[in-house]
Amino acid sequence: MTDREFDLVLFGATGFVGVLTAEYLAEAAPEGARVALAGRSLDKLARVRAELGGVAAEWPLLQADSTDQRSLDELAARTRVVVSTVGPYLRYGLPLVRACAQAGTHYADLTGEPLFVRDCIDQAQERAVATGARIVNSCGYDSIPSDLSVYQLYRRTVADNTGELTDTTLVAWLKGGMSGGTIDSARAMMEAVAADPGKARVLSHPYSLSPDPALDPEVGRQTDQALQRASAIDGSLDGWVSTFVMAAHNTKIVRRSNGLLGWVYGKNFRYREVMSAGRSRTAPLVAAGMAGGIVAATAAGAVLSRVSAGRRLLDRVLPSPGTGPSEKARRSGWFTMKTFAHTTSGAKYVATFAGAGDPGYQATSVLLGESGLCLAYDDLPPQTGILTPAAAMGDALTERLRAAGMTIEVERA
Repeated sequence: MTDREFDLVLFGATGFVGVLTAEYLAEAAPEGARVALAGRSLDKLARVRAELGGVAAEWPLLQADSTDQRSLDELAARTRVVVSTVGPYLRYGLPLVRACAQAGTHYADLTGEPLFVRDCIDQAQERAVATGARIVNSCGYDSIPSDLSVYQLYRRTVADNTGELTDTTLVAWLKGGMSGGTIDSARAMMEAVAADPGKARVLSHPYSLSPDPALDPEVGRQTDQALQRASAIDGSLDGWVSTFVMAAHNTKIVRRSNGLLGWVYGKNFRYREVMSAGRSRTAPLVAAGMAGGIVAATAAGAVLSRVSAGRRLLDRVLPSPGTGPSEKARRSGWFTMKTFAHTTSGAKYVATFAGAGDPGYQATSVLLGESGLCLAYDDLPPQTGILTPAAAMGDALTERLRAAGMTIEVERA
């Protein structure tokens, strides 16, 4: 792809996360980087570019629309990498993935939608492999911290010769807000299941994104619901843990990485994710409320999504796509993910992945921006097709994120 006009095109640069990613790329892209901004409105793109200033003032603007396949085909053919923030991906994402797979163009997105990833696998895997495209889903807070934490745990066990991974649990601590775009993505999946109930299995089955169902491990029940004392996970923890809202997606991405890498984590690898509910006297009630609230909200949304009146009600009461917290709130956010792992030899490890800034916005713009730069400039493993961050960029992306100020480390317990 050395003859391509651009190294990287940011599609959806006028959206909330798109603007943040553009700001990050304007600071982090190497000197001489050939970057362009793309979206439906050239006027809006021009306003974003003017706000960026600096080197971004010279970035070209490209008009493309997720409903116009020809414009997406032309976009993909002009660049080595496309980074997309245009969601919900289940509604708008597949035409661009097809275009990149056809053109042999690398691609990264922010999706937390298992139904979309499944569609990418079913409809673009073969073509992407044939053209050499790396289509990398879930390159934001969903699901890079989860995916790279387990990948680096695996790398450490290999270095220490301590056997394969077995029971592994990620515990999340974070301060951040819920975006209108995230909620809209959840609605898109609920509406898809309402239209085709068979899709519910993709959401519920732990290996629904597996590269080869015939090789799925048989390790018993792995549930995304949680309500327990934190000390049951590791003696160093206290307080309570509850259901982590993104566990249902992140765990599937991590298990897909295991499959894409040849099941190197181990055929007895059991993985789940939970969220800290604190350690106050009211922590058990908080944990129960978090777990029950997620179940209740999911059930209510699924019911309302089945009828037009319910969808109109959701339109009125839920945040609109493209909205998000203030700059002050974004900068005051943070996240810490600790992943506790056991191995077949009895060794224990803990991986820490931490970053500053609201996870879904400030931190995500760094994660997505560095993923795009990694795909554009770094020497990566030869594997192509529909990939995960760990399978596509594991060590290279880890080093980039460390250099960008994030903490990624593994210690033997």
